[in-house]
Amino acid sequence: MDTNLNLGRASMEAIELEEKYGAHNYHPLPVVLTRGEGVYLWDVEGKKYYDFLSAYSAVNQGHCHPRIVGALVDQARQLTLTSRAFYNDCLGKFEKYITNYFGFDKVLAMNTGAEAVETAIKLTRKWAYMKKGISQDQAKIIVCENNFHGRTTTIVSFSNDPVAYTNYGPFTPGFIRIPYNDTEALAEALKDPHVAGFLFEPIQGEAGVYVPDEGYLSKAYELCKNANVLFVADEVQTGIARTGKLLACDHENVKPDVLILGKAISGGVFPVSAVLANDDIMLCIKPGEHGSTFGGNPIAAKVATAALEVVKEENLAERAENLGNLLREGLRNIQSDMITCVRGKGLLNAIIIKPKDGKEAWDVCVKMRDNGLLAKPTHGDIIRFAPPLIITENQIKECVEIIEKSVKAFE
Repeated sequence: MDTNLNLGRASMEAIELEEKYGAHNYHPLPVVLTRGEGVYLWDVEGKKYYDFLSAYSAVNQGHCHPRIVGALVDQARQLTLTSRAFYNDCLGKFEKYITNYFGFDKVLAMNTGAEAVETAIKLTRKWAYMKKGISQDQAKIIVCENNFHGRTTTIVSFSNDPVAYTNYGPFTPGFIRIPYNDTEALAEALKDPHVAGFLFEPIQGEAGVYVPDEGYLSKAYELCKNANVLFVADEVQTGIARTGKLLACDHENVKPDVLILGKAISGGVFPVSAVLANDDIMLCIKPGEHGSTFGGNPIAAKVATAALEVVKEENLAERAENLGNLLREGLRNIQSDMITCVRGKGLLNAIIIKPKDGKEAWDVCVKMRDNGLLAKPTHGDIIRFAPPLIITENQIKECVEIIEKSVKAFE
């Protein structure tokens, strides 16, 4: 299929520039965006779209939220970067705010989700040697099949996705991979006395919004506590109100030992990530042992504080819970043989597409683009739906109509 179908000259020129001068490490949907506001995006020809991806849940608060952008602009005029060689007057206030917000003693600020995951891995290993008494270089971390925690060399070392790991070895040792949503497999892996932590996603987003069975998180937490193993939650995508609670772990009232946040912690305005833990874990890292030039910079501190304030004051978790139910109900009412499954929690949802007459999930996404809604396939046959949490009931209903129209175009 010609993916450039229905594109204007300005869009074609922008795509050609990326193809010629950029690395080919992404395969974007053919649309060239120039502006965003709230739940909407506009392309360079002026066409308006609903955003049903939210930059992989980074834009939970909506595009260009005036309060978050205002924090960015105000601080950018004042002071942008000092590095951590010196103190600044923004970081401590942010650290107090976010630790109180999530209920932890300490936070370590970084920039990207992958950096935060790497930080959590190092922190877990350091704790294992300093506090649990595991012999040097023997610590292991349990991870789950079909995980997605980023694309650094260490992280792809424990991926089972060939796209992620092929031709990137040799790989980092020290990881045990078990099936997701399987507490018996976890219990067996925890018998190894060298296990330091269990790193998991409360919902596997990149795997296609795979929601585990009810009770999985609480049982896994209990097993880890009994084995003196850290419960390490990667909530980069599921956190910050996306699933109908502030954290996806909150659905089962479990509190991670180590919490990893990113994406919507800044509302999509600036790269910010964070690792939170209590003193007995976080203080295992001493001065000079880990850091980042940009981590905890003044802009990041101000932007993340504003973004978290918006989540609380606009009741975005409650909105996600209610509107997610409405969205799934609407999707399940679509009468089409192409949609074989609808699943999700809050406003993190997905449909599985069965190919028909050679048309696949990618073709459905291109058709939705034509009809004014943007989403992207994952793993070939799954389309993830994650609009900004500020979306309204009427907009949800309109979007369901667009999705239905797009799918039925292939009947």
